Amino acid sequence: MILSVNGIAVAVEAGHPPELAAARELLRQRAVAVELLAPAAEDEAAVDAAIEALLEREVATPVPTEAECRRYYEQNRQEFESGDLVHARHILFQVTPQVNVPHMRARAERTLNELLAEPDRFAALAAELSNCPSGQQGGNLGQIGRGDTVPEFEQALFKLAPPGILRELVKTRYGFHIVAIDRRIPGKLVPFETVRGRVAERLAAAVEEKALRQYVSVLAGQAEVEGVDLAASASPLVQ
Repeated sequence: MILSVNGIAVAVEAGHPPELAAARELLRQRAVAVELLAPAAEDEAAVDAAIEALLEREVATPVPTEAECRRYYEQNRQEFESGDLVHARHILFQVTPQVNVPHMRARAERTLNELLAEPDRFAALAAELSNCPSGQQGGNLGQIGRGDTVPEFEQALFKLAPPGILRELVKTRYGFHIVAIDRRIPGKLVPFETVRGRVAERLAAAVEEKALRQYVSVLAGQAEVEGVDLAASASPLVQ
């Protein structure tokens, strides 16, 4: 495929879209036309700097208003909810290819029954029996959110159950777990004031991208571009 902009051949790097290469050449030529770049300049850093200066000068990107930020926040509240968290401990009876699985399960069941009767022994038994490094900290796993563990363990952690030692073993790909839930922290909506900066950045980025596309479309409408369609428009009022 032959790609050119105003008769100048454009090389396309492997793995890069030809539209990007054509747009960059359009912007380079515009930077030369407004004397932000010397016609013979070939240094990539100089070209990039000139294009950046060009866009700063010719592409208007209005700052999102408070009302626009609040409207986005209200319409996308799920994006700003903190996830559910649990503080948990466990004792792992690891299953490996050499392990007698029924024997290991029976041992885990016995330990679970002991702990249901004497929950204060959890830390001591974790240190003695757990095949997880957390055993040296009483089995403490700290604060866990959704997606932090394997699915089968997560399902056990976040099912509706009161805090305390789960009354059944949790089976995962690693083995059998005795699990204690110490605390549940339900997710909640993060206040607008806390995320206002993030919302403004997101909206500004979207506006900037749209403005840049419009600007490139206008340049393409005034140029001879071959080998790629840049959705050229001769009007500056591209929608």
